Amino acid sequence: MTPLEQEILLGLLDSFLDDSLILEVLEVVQGGKEATVFRCAAAPSTGQNYLAAKVYRPMERRNFRNDTVYQAGRVILSSRGRRAYAKGTDFGREVQYGLWVNAEYETQAMLYDAGADVPRPWKCNGSAILMDWIGDDSEEGGRAAVQLRHAKPSRDEAHGLHQTLLANIELMLRNNVVHGDLSPFNILYHGGRVWIIDFPQSVDPRSNRNAYALLTRDIENVCQYFAKLGVQSDPYRIASRLWTRFLNAEL
Repeated sequence: MTPLEQEILLGLLDSFLDDSLILEVLEVVQGGKEATVFRCAAAPSTGQNYLAAKVYRPMERRNFRNDTVYQAGRVILSSRGRRAYAKGTDFGREVQYGLWVNAEYETQAMLYDAGADVPRPWKCNGSAILMDWIGDDSEEGGRAAVQLRHAKPSRDEAHGLHQTLLANIELMLRNNVVHGDLSPFNILYHGGRVWIIDFPQSVDPRSNRNAYALLTRDIENVCQYFAKLGVQSDPYRIASRLWTRFLNAEL
């Protein structure tokens, strides 16, 4: 990331400073093609030492993935917005940008309230999401939680983590959410716990025709990781049973 790019991203956090939620942006935790995560010093009123700010790259500087499979079933109320999105105009890209950012915040907030293992989101300003810091929160620390793919849980610990993640997938489905891109890349591990992150592409299984395929892939990714730690399971059987229970309103 160039100094100019970082300056642009930092400017997108000004509203959180103005709202007295954070005092200072401390460091980049993780950078990517779609977003950059910063560790921030939290304002005393939050009761936290740190908060994490996920800042989406400005529209003109990011490349959206082909999101057709995820957007199926989503409703754009504005007729102008629908037409622009379908045509791929500059305004259509603005609509697309807003769909991703707002979908992540709203989904994460709902799942947190439902009891899922996700970071609590504090606020969204349309370009960035401020959320709980997952990691060492001591004043001398600040080390971020690791992605599950970099974690080294024991085999005994792995069984519990596997069940926790499957329970979260079930809870999400019960609340009409399929993550859609779940893998050890967007599961955080810290202190023997796991948190699921990155929800912009999540889908509503009631309206998205690709939901079952995405659910199956999510479960397959989780099971494949834990199979390397000796936890044996059948992801396709798990997905089929879970989907059948969802269709029969048995969750």
